[in-house]
Amino acid sequence: MTLRYNHNDHALRALLVAGVILAAGSCAQALRQVPVAPAAGPPINQLWIAPVDLSSRDLYLGPGGKALVPDSASYTFLKRDTSGASGGYDVRDTEGREWKVKFGIEAQPEIVVSRLLWAIGFHQPPVYYVERWTLTGEDAGVQPAGRFRAELPDQKVTSEWSWFENPFVGTRPFGGLVVANLLLNNWDWKTSNNKVYQVGESGPVRRMYVVRDLGASLGKTSQPALLRLPGFIRSMQGTKNDLEGFESQKFVRMDKSGKLDFDYAANYGDLVKHLTAEDVRWTCQLFSRLSDTQISDAFRAAGYPTAQTQRYVRKIREKIAEGLALPGASALR
Repeated sequence: MTLRYNHNDHALRALLVAGVILAAGSCAQALRQVPVAPAAGPPINQLWIAPVDLSSRDLYLGPGGKALVPDSASYTFLKRDTSGASGGYDVRDTEGREWKVKFGIEAQPEIVVSRLLWAIGFHQPPVYYVERWTLTGEDAGVQPAGRFRAELPDQKVTSEWSWFENPFVGTRPFGGLVVANLLLNNWDWKTSNNKVYQVGESGPVRRMYVVRDLGASLGKTSQPALLRLPGFIRSMQGTKNDLEGFESQKFVRMDKSGKLDFDYAANYGDLVKHLTAEDVRWTCQLFSRLSDTQISDAFRAAGYPTAQTQRYVRKIREKIAEGLALPGASALR
């Protein structure tokens, strides 16, 4: 068989290669090295508070507890929310409370991951999964299941914060927050998902650094290497709410040189490479204090069937065990 050289094919390949190189060059300017932690920064409790009641935390009701459960029969339309990958509404319930509603594939995993981050001490807004509800006003009628996030009058978003530039870089809780997102396969780490809240309307006002919009989780990170550039085809970094994908992916091991090797394939390798074995063990020790019932309650709160919940809990336990099995783990228990 004679192979024929096709000038058009060659030109196309050259154009594709050039495009990738140009994209890499332009995106390289946006890469930011993780800075050295400042000598003096805000209190760590703005990011994380030691969960002294961890083993008794209610992961079904979460940080808002029973008092904030959205239980109105209907909600008043305020406006459509067209931001992000999932559509939704801003609504008001019959008690005058306002909510951000998100539909689609991200709604369930966001509830679970928010509950689990809150359980181990990280700040989270109250979020709930509502399966049946009705909207009045525009788009009136029965609506699909969605994530409801409370918009509380004494908690106002004042700014965003970056994974690469924030006051907590170099602290154990910050490293632990990154590890927790890796363990739960949240791959959408863009700055716009990270919010600084001002808490309190009168008296002393404090801040909370929060990771929100956690729906790109509980799947698999699987972005092709050529596309692992910050902000480049972000939606191709992985899957969402994908049980089989989540089960197929490992978590972390230590290679022969003593370097951590995360089973991670997405944009933020520059952040992940700064993690230490101590960060992993610290986080996994916190997660290990949760009972299977507590973890299951987080999935139950998001409307997952029992069979799926059991498989997710089993895989999360396996990943926790991987972290605790790193060399030297026993010294920190």
